[in-house]
Amino acid sequence: MAIEVRVTSTLRQLVGAKTVEAEGATVSELLADLDGRYPGFRAQISGGDGQLHRFVNIYLNDEDIRYLQALDTGLKDGDVVSILPALAGG
Repeated sequence: MAIEVRVTSTLRQLVGAKTVEAEGATVSELLADLDGRYPGFRAQISGGDGQLHRFVNIYLNDEDIRYLQALDTGLKDGDVVSILPALAGG
């Protein structure tokens, strides 16, 4: 099952592209797959407890996973997941 994953420039340096493919039945499994393919990926977006940093937003087909089942949100072939660390500034 191929899931398209879109990342911003900060994560793009790690994965080498704006869009990559990964696999997983849930968002959590997808992130584990990405970390296996790109060591250190998970550490960029989550803390030692495995929870996402509060400034990291993940969208499944343009819906914020916080309003779905968070990391347990189910995925299917053809879904698009966007991982967006929030930018600060003023």
